[in-house]
Amino acid sequence: MQQRRSILSAFPPVTLNLIIINVLVWLAQNVLPSIGIDLTNLLGLHYFQAEHFGVWQLLSYAFLHSTNGFSHVFFNMFALFMFGSTIERLFGGKRFLLYYLICAVVAAVSQQIVWALSLYPIASSGIPYISMPSGAIEPTVAFLNRFITVGASGSIFGILLAFGWFYPNVPIFLLFIPIPIKAKYFVCIYGLIELFLGISSTGDGVAHFAHLGGMLGGLILILIWRRRKARQ
Repeated sequence: MQQRRSILSAFPPVTLNLIIINVLVWLAQNVLPSIGIDLTNLLGLHYFQAEHFGVWQLLSYAFLHSTNGFSHVFFNMFALFMFGSTIERLFGGKRFLLYYLICAVVAAVSQQIVWALSLYPIASSGIPYISMPSGAIEPTVAFLNRFITVGASGSIFGILLAFGWFYPNVPIFLLFIPIPIKAKYFVCIYGLIELFLGISSTGDGVAHFAHLGGMLGGLILILIWRRRKARQ
């Protein structure tokens, strides 16, 4: 019992509960389709002009993950534990949760903007059918519903930014790089990579601009809090 308590003490309460919720929701995503409930379609982030879009999805998507394996939820939750634990202890539970959720919402809005650049003309045209690259004809409504984003990555990238901001000189060790990298350089390099991948449109199915949106949301919130503190 004492050993279990010592393990759980490594998790601040908000971080621990976020990990539990994310894992439970991921399990539900895999199990509930067998009884006709598709959480990914219901709670995943759709394009705002799509038939299946709901306002709640601007936040709910961040508690879902890809069901094509365990890696997506695992690496996000691992990063949440590694960096979120430190930031929660720094911010306190309530402020950390607020930070986490706002980063997720700003990431969702960023993804909506990126989608709108290509989908808005189609959705607003009134064209009932779309000719697919394969030659197939698909209803425009069904086409717009295809675009779904899930994952806590926007919040995780916001947490990474906070870690680099408040602990800039802490070394971070990566498995594929034999030398430590200071947190501030790690965050900058990671952000530039995401920007490059987003602009280059690699078609890898990763919402790179949502990741950058999470970092932007975190930066804005940190600057607001910093300004308030300076006034006080």
